[in-house]
Amino acid sequence: MFQVNSVPSFDGVFKVRDRYESYLDVEGLFPWRFEQHIKEGSFTKDYSAFFDHRAGKAKTSDGDYTLPKYTHDIISAFYICRTFDYSKSKKGDIIKLKNFYEGKVHQLDVVFRGRERISVAAGKFDCVILEPLVRKGGLFKNEGSIYVWLTDDDIKMPVKVKTKVVIGSIDAELTKYEGLAGKLTSKGKTDLSS
Repeated sequence: MFQVNSVPSFDGVFKVRDRYESYLDVEGLFPWRFEQHIKEGSFTKDYSAFFDHRAGKAKTSDGDYTLPKYTHDIISAFYICRTFDYSKSKKGDIIKLKNFYEGKVHQLDVVFRGRERISVAAGKFDCVILEPLVRKGGLFKNEGSIYVWLTDDDIKMPVKVKTKVVIGSIDAELTKYEGLAGKLTSKGKTDLSS
């Protein structure tokens, strides 16, 4: 689950309270259910999709649809990207995924943008940078412009997200972490290559 809220000082101008939820299969990392609850200014929308990957079907709040194999919602696509090995990736390499939203399957290309050492409140991390080219999905604009920094190690912990949205931009940075399911090796590395 993730939430997008406008800062309280901006609420009088344009209040945003969005919530996105995805229920993933632990082994296959594919979605069983996706929910989107949008409240942006006076606009509200609730959307849900239930995935039956065995039958190749999706049942949504708008109807029933045929679902190709390996189709994701926008959140499960993010999680599957955390499982890929980027050690040999070069700038511009593309991962091709399928994103189901509002009764349609959209191509979701995730572009590898390189590596970068960044500093956030939680510390300095060597990261890989990904750009999912989101064409559909609610608050996000339809031309991409989302950048995600993941630790350049087996954990691939999200460290930073930067995106343009309909009403401005979202910047999120990691402030602390705990209880990792493995060793975080990207903190304090000295050798960076693109």
